Amino acid sequence: MSIVTARRISQIFFFLLFLWFCIVATLGEQWWQLRGWPVNWLIQLDPLVGLGTLLATGTLYTGLLWGLFTVIVTILLGRFFCGWLCPFGALHQAVGWLANRGRKASVMIAANRYHRGQGVKYALLVFLLAAAAGDLIGRLLHVSIGSPARAAGIVAVMLVLIAGVARATKRSVKRWTAGIVMAAIGVAALSLLTDGSRLLAASLQTGLLDPIPLFYRTVNLTLLPLVDGRLISISAASRLYPGVFAMGALFWAAVFLNLAVPRFYCRFVCPLGALFGFLGKNALWRVGQKADGCTACGACDRYCEGGCEPATVLRSPECVLCMNCLAACRHDVMGFHQHASAAGEISVPDISRREFVATLAAGAAAVPLARLAGMTGEAWNPAVIRPPGSLPEGEFLQRCIKCGQCMRICPTNVIHPAGLQAGIEGIWTPVLNFRMGTSGCQQGCIACGNLCPTAAIRPIALEERFGKGAFESRGPIRTGTAFVDRGRCLPWAMDRPCIVCQENCPVSPKAIFTREEYRPIRLGGDIRLQGITGNRLLIEGPVLPSDQLATGDYFVAIDGHRNIPPARIADIGSSGVTLADNPFSGAAEKGDRVTLLVRLQLPYVDPSRCIGCGVCEHECPVKGRRAIRVTAENETRERRHRLLL
Repeated sequence: MSIVTARRISQIFFFLLFLWFCIVATLGEQWWQLRGWPVNWLIQLDPLVGLGTLLATGTLYTGLLWGLFTVIVTILLGRFFCGWLCPFGALHQAVGWLANRGRKASVMIAANRYHRGQGVKYALLVFLLAAAAGDLIGRLLHVSIGSPARAAGIVAVMLVLIAGVARATKRSVKRWTAGIVMAAIGVAALSLLTDGSRLLAASLQTGLLDPIPLFYRTVNLTLLPLVDGRLISISAASRLYPGVFAMGALFWAAVFLNLAVPRFYCRFVCPLGALFGFLGKNALWRVGQKADGCTACGACDRYCEGGCEPATVLRSPECVLCMNCLAACRHDVMGFHQHASAAGEISVPDISRREFVATLAAGAAAVPLARLAGMTGEAWNPAVIRPPGSLPEGEFLQRCIKCGQCMRICPTNVIHPAGLQAGIEGIWTPVLNFRMGTSGCQQGCIACGNLCPTAAIRPIALEERFGKGAFESRGPIRTGTAFVDRGRCLPWAMDRPCIVCQENCPVSPKAIFTREEYRPIRLGGDIRLQGITGNRLLIEGPVLPSDQLATGDYFVAIDGHRNIPPARIADIGSSGVTLADNPFSGAAEKGDRVTLLVRLQLPYVDPSRCIGCGVCEHECPVKGRRAIRVTAENETRERRHRLLL
């Protein structure tokens, strides 16, 4: 079996394994549904996930230690993950292979030439890691100058160092002085953001472009919902995710660009490939030419997937170990060995020092600029409701990789990708949307936290969710609080009986309670009493809607007899009203004015009991903008959002 065949088998295996992990990340009773399947394993193998969370938080979630295995093998063999394991890379390679079938050799060689734009991915990697390392950079830059004497001492030491270095290197003192002065100005400028202000902060945005979270997110939220319930049955109900058009557009653009340039995303965009390029640039084992025998036929360049130009000076950071050059070489010149290519190698990733510094500074400055909107501070958006177990917003943004696993596992389909309501940092992070799905957030469900690969939604136990046992003093986990919109609520605004929210409230004792109030209903004229026969009142006046007033919520009162409580209507006839019990016999007289009343049970919310589950909002019969809505006020994860003192 050839090395290329082995690589293809590996790619197919890991691609199918990835799809299997996406499908089985479903709650249910079937044997294939989540039963200990390691559905996050490919994410855990991704070292960019681990590195990003390590820089942003200073900690490493246990499962992400798998990334060390990938790092070690990359240092030994090069970018094996890109060519052998990555399911997103396998998809790109397959599309590129289909596009190249039948093309002339000259066209394929031209498409596979190295392009200066392939250095963009390294800039993206530096930018994203700098954004994640905001807190770390702040701690490194924060130097307290203190008194003027201390400042003068620091200046004197710097001048001595300048003179010593200039003499040792025989370089111009002016040049060294200018360089150190510029560095000092830069440090001073950046240190202004670390004087106790909240501006220089960490935000993990690698998941936007990291191919593994990107592929998980796309398959979970855009591809599986298209086939679920049509071609295959995976979930109990059809899944919908608002705002995923941009997500799908990014995915399909990346896929179809392979028709022009093979593995376009891997070459020009992929930050994970850039990280592997840094790690594997001087791998112990590498692809390259032997000392002699090359005829410059160009076969290796024709089939190269990484644009690393193996026929000439090989660019080792770009080699994805597709091994096509080994199979294409008819003279057995190309090999996989422990020495550099005989034709020469370029082992430095294509990013200059200026580009590196510029993207590093841009990444560090991007988060402060995003935070100027105040979305994580005083201007926080109460419509951003995070799943139960989510960390405080600042810490949440340091961990979430936007992989969509929590959205996929949610049994009621109420976890959705955020748009700009969570700020530019929070795009595609999970938020609760109680208008969607089959119900609200079920109080007995803890699936999302136990599936989150980075603990942005921390794993919680049912005891903690319910606030029982050791957590009794804290109470149940609250994701927010429900508020009644009296301008849209049927009983409050329109005199229509409705207690749907109170009936569906799952909390015991209920967080939604009602207070009764009787209000007269509007009719087309006065109703007068004509007589009483048993429990039946004979009346004269406008025709009454018999299909509406006999529901048990409508009552009769007679003017002048306020001491007699209203009587419930049992039936409506053509000329009279039948009461469930008639307290007016012997008291009312012919010609008395009859008033029809509606008994309204007006809903109120007890904020000390409401957990923000959203069941009330989901079930509200006002189907546009709900008459009762949950916001993030009083959520457990942010103490400053508390309503109760």
